[in-house]
Amino acid sequence: MPAQQKKMLFCTAGVLSFACALGAAAAVGSQLWVRGSILCSTGALLVNASGPELHKFIGDIQYGLFSGQRVRQCGLGGRPQSFSFFPDLLRIIPASIHVSVILFCTVLIVFALVAAGFFMLNAFGSPYETLHGPVGLYLWSFICCSCGCLIMILFSSEVKIHHLSEKIANFKEGTFTFKTHSEQFANSFWTILVCSLVHFLNALLIRLAGFEFPFSKSKDSGTTTGAVDLMY
Repeated sequence: MPAQQKKMLFCTAGVLSFACALGAAAAVGSQLWVRGSILCSTGALLVNASGPELHKFIGDIQYGLFSGQRVRQCGLGGRPQSFSFFPDLLRIIPASIHVSVILFCTVLIVFALVAAGFFMLNAFGSPYETLHGPVGLYLWSFICCSCGCLIMILFSSEVKIHHLSEKIANFKEGTFTFKTHSEQFANSFWTILVCSLVHFLNALLIRLAGFEFPFSKSKDSGTTTGAVDLMY
């Protein structure tokens, strides 16, 4: 492939990686990972509510990785309340899974920025000898894609298997019992999915560009060093 076309492909991949880093950072601080409704089962059973009356006992809940909001409806109007995962909810949620999600989000953001920088370096600069060939770019893209998949798997298990919404709804609630009426993943969760797909697309762009990078191969490139071994 001509050098000019390779440069355009690498620039496109770099811009996409940088956009993914920004999107993932925004998702981490957002409260729109899960959105749903919670049913006050105790109140509904007391008055034997059904049909339109049941809506008086259905509140709303939405949350992200650090905080969220809930509105409890027990027949007497809504009671909005904000909450924070740290340190309030750590005792009742699967803390190891939740912290792992945050750590993988951090890794995704960092390596998306690294990938963006390396794509631009290959497009406009003279990459270091340790970045010879497409292995380095494949590596960063693979790490980002894998982190995105792990984030979605872990967070989905936390919500669906460990019933995270229900635990949050019943936090510090002694009189009424709440159950999840409906829940769905919101924008920030799907942003992580898009980031994973974008980094998979970047790997395809690397393959499309071929194996000839825009810098000359040195005479002693066959000699490997400790830095090369550590990087790859």
